[in-house]
Amino acid sequence: MKNDLMLREPELYFDSIHNELNNFLRDTILNPMFSNPLSLKKNSVWRPAVEVKQSKTEYKVKVQLPGVKKDDIEVELDNDFMTITAKIEEEKEQKEEQEENLRYHTCEFRYGKYQRTISFDQPIKVGESKAEYNNGVLTVCIPKQQIEESKTKRLEIK
Repeated sequence: MKNDLMLREPELYFDSIHNELNNFLRDTILNPMFSNPLSLKKNSVWRPAVEVKQSKTEYKVKVQLPGVKKDDIEVELDNDFMTITAKIEEEKEQKEEQEENLRYHTCEFRYGKYQRTISFDQPIKVGESKAEYNNGVLTVCIPKQQIEESKTKRLEIK
């Protein structure tokens, strides 16, 4: 278990739980009382699925980002973490909607900005990392830096 992935940012999970609880309360209690539920539901938290695998030599991270353009995705790497930022915006059809007086019947799409930071338990090689985006899935391959195991050395006391 020495090289297992360690999650070092518990505050991100509390923020996520807090946002999800707010969305749930807003969608179930406040929406029916004050407005059309479709208008608020489409702006709720957007959390794509993430998969992280590791081998002896690299980490492989996959993120599902359907409908996101390649130019709207940013991947930043540091010594032992990666931050993925993506955004998806609602298509602008305001002129057509006003002309034809169209309204949403159902809208389950999520729009907005997404950011996720993933920590690794071992330093990574930033310069040798590669990212690929294909069919709505971002795949990032990140080689690990090989850490030499230090041998115990006994010092002579003078």
